[in-house]
Amino acid sequence: MTDAAQEPITIYFNAQCSKSRQALGLIEDQGEPYTVVEYLKTPPDRSTLEAILARLQGPPVELVRTDDPAFRELGADKKSLATPAAVAEFLVSHPELMQRPVVLRGDTAVIARPPELVARVLD
Repeated sequence: MTDAAQEPITIYFNAQCSKSRQALGLIEDQGEPYTVVEYLKTPPDRSTLEAILARLQGPPVELVRTDDPAFRELGADKKSLATPAAVAEFLVSHPELMQRPVVLRGDTAVIARPPELVARVLD
């Protein structure tokens, strides 16, 4: 079994988001290797989203920016996003509504809002 601290770090990142930039700064401060995925340029596919959702704690809908005006404009319903499959399907069609930043390492994923939550994957 691999020690989680030896696993690579991946951050799903939006350069326009201050929280993403702050979380990336915290990762850089650790001096460990990491990969940045600019998810608006390279949206995750369904299987990648399902893998992220399997690592997150909490309800799957938390991966969706339900407070974003674009979510309301779509007429989307939070209640319809209760399962990982439903969230993955939604985000494949609307990657811009994925919560950010999302940081993964090993079997753990966190939505780093606030950015200090990135510490959960760095320890």
